[in-house]
Amino acid sequence: MTNSDAGRDITLRIAQEPAADKLLARSPLAALVGMLLDQQVPMEWAFAGPYALAQRMGKDDLDAHEIATYAPEAFTELFTTKPALHRYPGSMAKRVQQLCQFLVAQYDGDAAAVWRDAATGAELRRRLNALPGFGTQKAQIFLALLGKQFGVRPPGWREAAGPYGEEGSHRSVADITGPESLAEVRAYKQEAKQAAKAAKAAAKIR
Repeated sequence: MTNSDAGRDITLRIAQEPAADKLLARSPLAALVGMLLDQQVPMEWAFAGPYALAQRMGKDDLDAHEIATYAPEAFTELFTTKPALHRYPGSMAKRVQQLCQFLVAQYDGDAAAVWRDAATGAELRRRLNALPGFGTQKAQIFLALLGKQFGVRPPGWREAAGPYGEEGSHRSVADITGPESLAEVRAYKQEAKQAAKAAKAAAKIR
């Protein structure tokens, strides 16, 4: 999973479900899919998604080649079957397939190859930003997650991750190590959302 701490045991508490967190820790693709799903749903729900998807596919792990070539309608059904894997299961099923198709085309289906030999944090951010569904913010958050919890730390990784790379911050999923930090990150996100609303309202008054 890592390039600087390869072989070390990784313990995650992002999904708040032991089996789901174990999959995230050992599967680079599961971690990428979890980050992709982390949009307009609770963070723990998003990151439990890869495990639920693997279960529905009858697998112990996710495989980019298999997902890339899965019949689109059947793959969408895996997401939409109740309980749905996301608030927007149809669109997210399509995005996960697009991500896996990109990984197959560019990295032979090896998700870890996205970061394995990245020489700098800036290069890693560019690679992540090129992934389908990964805008600048999502790329920075995942870069921070790689650095803080997976030991993937090319030179300049904190700077490339922007504010999400700051040590001791509680801004994103990169900082979740248990229930307490999850609550802190959620509180930060709520405050940021309220501040954005207030700024928008103030701009309208002007």
